[in-house]
Amino acid sequence: MVKLIIARHAESEWNTEGRYQGLKDPPLTERGKKQAELLAHELKKEGIDIIFSSPLKRTLETARIIGNHIGIEPVIDHRIIEIDHGVWSGMLVDEVKEKFREDFERWINEPHKVVFPEGESLRDVYKRVSDFIEYIKKNYRGKTVLAVSHTVPIRCMYCALLNVDLARFWGFGCDNASYSTVFIEDDRSVINRLNITCHLGELYVEAHQAL
Repeated sequence: MVKLIIARHAESEWNTEGRYQGLKDPPLTERGKKQAELLAHELKKEGIDIIFSSPLKRTLETARIIGNHIGIEPVIDHRIIEIDHGVWSGMLVDEVKEKFREDFERWINEPHKVVFPEGESLRDVYKRVSDFIEYIKKNYRGKTVLAVSHTVPIRCMYCALLNVDLARFWGFGCDNASYSTVFIEDDRSVINRLNITCHLGELYVEAHQAL
């Protein structure tokens, strides 16, 4: 069995603006840095053996803050990077609603059917996070693994772990600086904790429903 802890990065500058980030690279806000410290304190008791992180600033900074608390340097893994939002990247949600209304409505209601112009689809992300899950199953049996990632690959990981259709993608909460715990066995995965945010206290900010 592998104990997988999945954490979303703390608040970035574009999270506060309601802006699609994709592979763009805004840093954490000051509040985000404080959120990451609280997340680190919460996870310190988990006995983490290795930390994997997306290479983007918002994830890597979150992962390094956690790593500093437990004495582990994060390992960068591109398989858990955010989806490439293509031409949506850097745009506000309201701008996307206006310029790409049909695609936006499909993203909210039928996300598994969306391919972002000049970007990726959920199938693309599902494939790479599935590969990441198989990798840790093979190489980290009996270990506790932390993956610091983004909302789209995290939700795709849940779908892959539970063998749930990507049409159910929006069915999982995923707030900034939240974490979930999954026990991965040979024949099944069990989500023991999902989207835990109580450690954030007054620094909790609900995720934008379209992001």
